[in-house]
Formats: sequence, C-alpha cells, structure tokens
Amino acid sequence: MKHVFASLITLCTVATVALAAPADPRKPVGPLTATPVTRAELQAMAAQVDSLTELEKTVAKDSTNVANLYRLGVMYLDRDRPADAITVLGKAYRKRPKDLKLLVNLGAAQDAQGHGELAQGLYREALEVAPGDSVASCRLASSLYSGGKHAEAMDILRGVLQRTPGSYCAYFTLGVAFADAGIYRDAIRMWQKVVELAPGSPEALSAQESITVLQKFVQ
Repeated sequence: MKHVFASLITLCTVATVALAAPADPRKPVGPLTATPVTRAELQAMAAQVDSLTELEKTVAKDSTNVANLYRLGVMYLDRDRPADAITVLGKAYRKRPKDLKLLVNLGAAQDAQGHGELAQGLYREALEVAPGDSVASCRLASSLYSGGKHAEAMDILRGVLQRTPGSYCAYFTLGVAFADAGIYRDAIRMWQKVVELAPGSPEALSAQESITVLQKFVQ
C-alpha cells in the first residue's frame, strides 16, 4: 500500500488545478485503453499538441512575455515535463519574482523533479506574497509530508482548514496522511470531502479511486 500513497502525495504536490488547468492529455490511446478512442477525443488530443507547438513557437520568438512563459510552463507540467517547466517558469520568475501563481507552479515543477527543498522555498516565498494562501499552503504541506516532515505538514493543513474550510487540497493531503498511517476510515472520510467539494477535479478522481481501494480493507 505504501507505494500507492506515495504516488498520491506526488499528485497533490504537483497538481496545479486551482491555478491553471488544461485537461490531462496523458490518457493511454489505442490498444492500451479499455474502450475505443472516439474521433472527438483524437481531435482534442491533436488540438492540445497543436496549441503546445504554437505556444513554443511564440515563446521562441519572444521569451520576454511572462504570460506566455507561464502558460507554456503550465502546459509542460500538465504533460509531465517538469524539467522543461522549470526552464520556462524560471525565466518568468526572474522577471516577476513576486507572482503568486508563478511561484507555486515553479515549486510544483521542482517537486516533480525531486527537488523538495527548492520547492518548499518557493512555496514559502509565495506565502510571503500572499500570507495564508490555501493553495501555496497545501503545496508546502504536501511537499513537507513527502519529505518526512509529517508534524509540520499536519500543522499547516490544520491551519488551512481553520482559515478555509472548503480547501479540498487540504482534505486530499490529510487523506493521504491518514492512509499512510493505516487509519483507513479517516482517510476515506477526508477523500469523500474532496469528492464533495471538487467533483471532477484530478484530486477528486484520485480520491474516489483510493476510496474504492481502501473500502476493501475496512469492510
């Protein structure tokens, strides 16, 4: 079970749904999928590739536009290309070091590359810009938890829920923590809150899958 919950921690750390969010294009196609891929799905995937290519060309022509650098970095994150995301988001960060969304997404990219301390520093910078921001706080807590700093992570999450009771990322990370500790009923309860608060989000989809797994252990 441990490896399952480690991957869930990574999802909460890297996901940028509250900040940016094209649909996930990484769904398997062809013989790897249980159902045939529809024409509409193929067209949507082609459009996503085209939009990335066009944006890459735009940024290549003008790498000073922070908005385009940010959009491209988020696209790279969404396509599981954190090293590329770090490159373009880093350029944007140097031009606009106090931008909350840039700081959090650059932190997410660093986390995805396994650079936890760098990521945590960026999340803390984001919290200096926007004290108490729930997304930056959740990302910091998730990163700390994955790095073994459980007590600090839990303190941050409790603070988030006191300030923002509807923070589904906080509930998601608490669910991971409870499951990791073998407290499965509480984990399920936390993940049910995620599904209730943010239906259709990547966190909710992952939470529902995890609930299904854990229910086999509590029945």
